[in-house]
Amino acid sequence: MVFKINIAEKTGKTFKLEAEAEVLLGKSLKETIPGNEISPDLAGYEFEITGASDKTGFTSHEDVEGVGLKRLLLGYGKGMKQKPRREGKKKISNKKPEGLRLRKTVRGKVISADIVQVNLKIKKEGAKKLSEIFPEQNQPKQAPKKEAAK
Repeated sequence: MVFKINIAEKTGKTFKLEAEAEVLLGKSLKETIPGNEISPDLAGYEFEITGASDKTGFTSHEDVEGVGLKRLLLGYGKGMKQKPRREGKKKISNKKPEGLRLRKTVRGKVISADIVQVNLKIKKEGAKKLSEIFPEQNQPKQAPKKEAAK
């Protein structure tokens, strides 16, 4: 099973990796895993699973046991970010309405074959920096070149 793995540093930089990591199957959110089980380059690292999403985009929720889908009544936070629809000529504000809850579909906290993306956080760093392991992702983004108008 190939997973898209996002590894987050404390600085906010995220490194992306696609790996065949069978060790992730059966693990749940907030568990720690050694880095050498994901890739031999990540030996010495220790990661915590912070989140996951499946092939249809449903996120894993830590309050739901198992691997299946469930509809939960959620307030703002994980799995619920949308604002209510406003009708008429009312001014739209950026403020979140108090007490709004919507029923959303979420997936259980155990990682299964339906999961496509797994998010990890570094708990313990290894000998090599992630920027050295993933040099192609360490390049600063370049602004698109503008052609001179003639």
